[in-house]
Amino acid sequence: MSETGSIKFKAEQETATLRKFPEFEELNRFRSKLRQLGWLGADENGISFGNLSVRDEGSQQFYITGSGTAHKAELELMDYAKVLSWDPVQNSLRCVGATVASSESLTHASIYEADSTIGAIIHGHCLSIWARLLEEAPATPATIEYGTPAMAHAVRHLFEKTDVSAKKAFAMAGHRGGVIFFGLDLKEAFSAAMSVAS
Repeated sequence: MSETGSIKFKAEQETATLRKFPEFEELNRFRSKLRQLGWLGADENGISFGNLSVRDEGSQQFYITGSGTAHKAELELMDYAKVLSWDPVQNSLRCVGATVASSESLTHASIYEADSTIGAIIHGHCLSIWARLLEEAPATPATIEYGTPAMAHAVRHLFEKTDVSAKKAFAMAGHRGGVIFFGLDLKEAFSAAMSVAS
């Protein structure tokens, strides 16, 4: 299961519990804030939504919340995956962890690839913020579904053709309520989210 019920990419997973990584506590702290805001959690059908990630310093790899874990009050190491490599053309990725990486992992990967200064990404769901970003910030096309190679391509296009780097935010027009914020670290990504929410 994933945030909306299915993983759309081919996942090659090495099953293992991760070692504690430096941003582990910080990820859980900001994740708790997003749960309190209602941007991350589970819907009335029990389907999880929302995820966070942080770059593994000095590499393209990143740690991300596991698929279908957003309903949990607090995550343990077994609830995270480390994405090692990806190929949007082949719609595949390699990860290590006791859980499969979030269904939005290809989107996160595209953001990290687009800007080497980005160290953290927040994907939340909030209809009012989504509607506001659709008017005030770049957005991926409404015809593109989450977690697909087309979404990864659309994200790269935003970084190449719009001011998304300055905004530190975009809406996923085809993913109702889906918003993305990013920054040098989780504090900056969260600040970008709160500046839109205020």
